Amino acid sequence: MTMQETLTLLPEWLIWWFNWLIFAVAVLPLALLIWPQSRKVGVIAVAASILTGAAVYGMFRQMGYVKLLGLPHLLIWGPLAFYLFRKQAKDAMPIAARWIIRVILVTLLISLAFDVVDVLRYILGERTPLGAEA
Repeated sequence: MTMQETLTLLPEWLIWWFNWLIFAVAVLPLALLIWPQSRKVGVIAVAASILTGAAVYGMFRQMGYVKLLGLPHLLIWGPLAFYLFRKQAKDAMPIAARWIIRVILVTLLISLAFDVVDVLRYILGERTPLGAEA
């Protein structure tokens, strides 16, 4: 199955979450390019999202839709979340950029919570790919 076909097997709320997640981590950081003070943050966030997406897609092609797909999120978005937390507190950052960073950060933290659970479930033996039964 392709990734798109596999995603159709997920509950509707999770599909909505994935759509929000893609918007918040891949599109919203582009708004940070507006202000000189937040451009570096925007570029780093977009680069991290591209790298994460490539890693997840590569893992999916090798393993299918398994719980371990959360690992690239943990390895890349974990440090990104720490970086964003520090940057949103800078006085020189425009208020609109701070709020955009905060929305991205909250989204990342929610996703990372899911990812920690998923990776632990994989480590504990839940390894059957979604859609393998179909």
